[in-house]
Amino acid sequence: MTGLIRGITEADWPLVADLEAGAYAGTSLTEGEAVLRTRASAGTSFVLDLDGRIAGYVLALPCPMFRCPDPTRAERPRPRSLHDSNLHLHDLVVSAPLRRSGLGSRLVRHLTDAARTHGYTTMSLIALAGREPFWRAHGYRAHHRARVPAGYGSGAVYMSARLAALRKAS
Repeated sequence: MTGLIRGITEADWPLVADLEAGAYAGTSLTEGEAVLRTRASAGTSFVLDLDGRIAGYVLALPCPMFRCPDPTRAERPRPRSLHDSNLHLHDLVVSAPLRRSGLGSRLVRHLTDAARTHGYTTMSLIALAGREPFWRAHGYRAHHRARVPAGYGSGAVYMSARLAALRKAS
């Protein structure tokens, strides 16, 4: 099962929002389509298309190190500056029946390569409670003193990685 990783199209957004709602059902982390759109930048946000069905996505946007989107409000649009060297991976979701199949790791590697291509030198993310080991295995290190907005829930940890140290996609 490989599928195609491609940029997000207008027709994909309702499906991305449905995947997000399913992944975070019963939590306060569901943002909805309008807010999710503000978390995606062209060239660094993708869907995983399995035979015409959206099976996962990754959303990333430029954001200074040690800062991150507030999950309780939409981002204000801003063009990328020459000083933006950090790409923030805001969300990665794979549909429930396909989790633990390597597709999440494949999306991470694809995004990492895209970030390199776009000139980013670091990537950051917020690891939700219990997900820190997954990200550590992908080369990210925790910054336990970094401030994480309360909306991410208790146990959320800010993490980052230098792109030069991360594995390239196969």
